[in-house]
Amino acid sequence: MRKRIAIIGSGFSGISAAAYTAQAGNEVHVFEKNSSLGGRARQFKTPDGYTFDMGPSWYWMPDIIENFFADFAKRSADFYCLTPLNPQFEMVFTNNVVAIPEKYEDLRNLFEHMESGAAKQLDRFMDEAQYKYEVGMKDFVNKPCHSWFEFFSLKIARSALKLDLFSSFQTHVRRFFKHPQLISLMEFPVIFLGAMPKDIPALYSLMNYGGYKLGTWYPMGGFIKIIDAMVAVAKEQGVQFHLNAPVTKIHIKHNQATSLAVNGETIPFDAIIASSDYHYTEQQLLEKQYRNYRDDYWRKKTLAPSCLIFYLGLKQQIPNLKHHTLFFENDLNIHAKEIYDTKKWPTRPLFYTCCPSKTDKGLAPEQHENLFLLMPLASGIEDNNNLREKYFREMLQRLEKHTGASNLLKQIVYKKSYCIRDFKEDYHAYLGNAYGLANTLSQTAVLKPSIRNKHVKNLYYTGQLTVPGPGVPPAIISGKIAATEVNKLKIMPYETAI
Repeated sequence: MRKRIAIIGSGFSGISAAAYTAQAGNEVHVFEKNSSLGGRARQFKTPDGYTFDMGPSWYWMPDIIENFFADFAKRSADFYCLTPLNPQFEMVFTNNVVAIPEKYEDLRNLFEHMESGAAKQLDRFMDEAQYKYEVGMKDFVNKPCHSWFEFFSLKIARSALKLDLFSSFQTHVRRFFKHPQLISLMEFPVIFLGAMPKDIPALYSLMNYGGYKLGTWYPMGGFIKIIDAMVAVAKEQGVQFHLNAPVTKIHIKHNQATSLAVNGETIPFDAIIASSDYHYTEQQLLEKQYRNYRDDYWRKKTLAPSCLIFYLGLKQQIPNLKHHTLFFENDLNIHAKEIYDTKKWPTRPLFYTCCPSKTDKGLAPEQHENLFLLMPLASGIEDNNNLREKYFREMLQRLEKHTGASNLLKQIVYKKSYCIRDFKEDYHAYLGNAYGLANTLSQTAVLKPSIRNKHVKNLYYTGQLTVPGPGVPPAIISGKIAATEVNKLKIMPYETAI
């Protein structure tokens, strides 16, 4: 039976859910509170010719993104051009800089140069990581996680030990490598999973395979091109998008969601998928008796980081700077401890720069540079302009030291900061988080917030605070999981429910 379905939010998970529910023959409406689509992946342009992606910047796991388009008989190449980055990124240490090459054989040579025998160890590490990737990203992450029984298949049971669910990522990396810089190179991808490497399951070495082995890519025109492509796919399926349309209430009758309140109007639906912030959806859009979790449940959860971002337009090009650069002169464990344990602004921060105009000249005026700086920090801590400016100056000084550029402050013609209070304002993000819920063992699979409302049979959730977790590919998968569940629903039409 054709259903009328509402999607709240237009990030990757929301658009994915919309496309898959519409593909099943349903009438689908997406409601976005902001003036443009994309959620955290929005893009903005300045009057003087700079174009900034606001969120994701690492195009990893290209096959997972490709799977979305393949499900609709499309290819990403039908919509945008992907270019491989070489080097994939640079990592700046106190006394040297390490560039990660595009080709795996060159990566082996780099590891061997830094540590005798490390090339063979890298092969062993990547063989295990590939197995985890192929099992994890095909069999493990596509479950709705209503029950552990979903994982009781012969294949997954046989794979359990090889997936390394119960050993830490920190211990796993040190089984293979001794050189501290190689350890940093292998551990860095998990920093945005929401916990210190000692608390992340070794399963997530799959990220090293999905990045270093499958390559780091860039969609020409920016990450908004992925959003635009997914929106085009969704519209082809009949999805209707509504901008400047904040949802203020989910109406429930007889334990069934019947309608949404949007801009003073009550709009009836047969089912609802909330791609909006899970905590906000429950605490602000639902009456207390219909919430899956109380507020104290959320307070006990471990969140992935928030971050401080600066979007900068410069009137000169910066020498000796790559598309992606990680500034790791300081200790990862100290910074991670201040994010996840002591929860304070970092004393010796690590940070990241993305300079997409090195690859895509159309993002800045000729001979100018488009740059953003990003520093991870704890969610829910104080955020004010003085703190933002303090860390901006430090990041700029370290950028100058690395590149040899001078007086960058005088070259800045556009500057915008973005931090905890902006994540709250734009996305209703719980505690101003940027990356969702941490992928710790105690917050894995069935132990994550449920994708299904336990009290309202036609209300589902999707996105980075539920399964499978944070990141662009997982968000796309999350949307598909929620859509699959809603497509199977057998419910009375909304006219009868009302």
